[in-house]
Amino acid sequence: MAEQSTTANKRSNVVLRRTLPALAAVLTVWALVASFVALDVTEYGLVTRFGRVLRVLAEPGLHVVAPFDRVVRLDKRILFFRPAPSEFLTIDKKNLGVDSLVTWRIADPERFLAALATPAAAEQRLSDVILAEIGAVMGQYPASVLISTDPAKRNYLAVASEVVRRVTDFARTTYGIDVVSVDVRRLYPPELNREHIFERMKAERAKIAKENRSAGELEAKRIVAEADHEKSRIDSDAAGQAERIKADADAEASRTYAAAFSQDPGFYQFLRTLRAYDKLLDDKTTIFLPADTDALRMLHFDKQPSQVGPSPPAPGELSSGAGLLQNKKREEEIR
Repeated sequence: MAEQSTTANKRSNVVLRRTLPALAAVLTVWALVASFVALDVTEYGLVTRFGRVLRVLAEPGLHVVAPFDRVVRLDKRILFFRPAPSEFLTIDKKNLGVDSLVTWRIADPERFLAALATPAAAEQRLSDVILAEIGAVMGQYPASVLISTDPAKRNYLAVASEVVRRVTDFARTTYGIDVVSVDVRRLYPPELNREHIFERMKAERAKIAKENRSAGELEAKRIVAEADHEKSRIDSDAAGQAERIKADADAEASRTYAAAFSQDPGFYQFLRTLRAYDKLLDDKTTIFLPADTDALRMLHFDKQPSQVGPSPPAPGELSSGAGLLQNKKREEEIR
């Protein structure tokens, strides 16, 4: 029995001598691995020991910590969330629904971890605070500041800036959070008042459209009247200028005709008679006149006594066509 006990003790000592170095090696590897922490550029690292924050790792890279310390990672990027849509009352007793968008980031990781610990809890707390501040700020402004179509009256940016200022002061000191912006994404009337508001908006737009049409028609009439007046003036000036040009042309033509026909008045009278025949006589017209009428005297081709030169007709008499032609022929022979 003693020998068996001694043998068992030796075996247990051998096992311990082989196990302890292995455990020591494992512990050493674990201590080495647990002592190094890789931190991303988008993260904060909070080194805690038994729940107490020892230090904050803000720079990315490889950091060394104690193996038994715990590293809590927090996002340092800008985050956003949408609070639940809510209805608020303005100073002029008008109810408006607001749909907002909040952007925020962790500014004080240690305070954030102590107060909230997780982004979900932070969004819940911020949502309550922001909705309360939106209601308080909107209660100081009339509805026209938010929903007016006139840019001079609309100033919802001032409302958003006031909300951000109030929330930032509280969230930074209480939760370690920076509120970057609070944007009003949508304003809408309550469901009960929406139909009435739409009808009133339609009536206002119809009134504006009617005023614009009336102004347009008045302007169109004014333009047409001015155009008609200008047209009458231009037509009058053109007619006067045309009459002056025509008068000058007629005067010039009369001077030219007078200079040309003064050389042989008988021949001029002969041509005028021929033109009268051309207007009076055609194949569809029959005229009965005495043979000795002045209008037919040009058609008398009786023999005339020969004369040395052209003889003008006696005053008051119409020269015959034959005489004029014979006189022209004699003049050419003499030349």
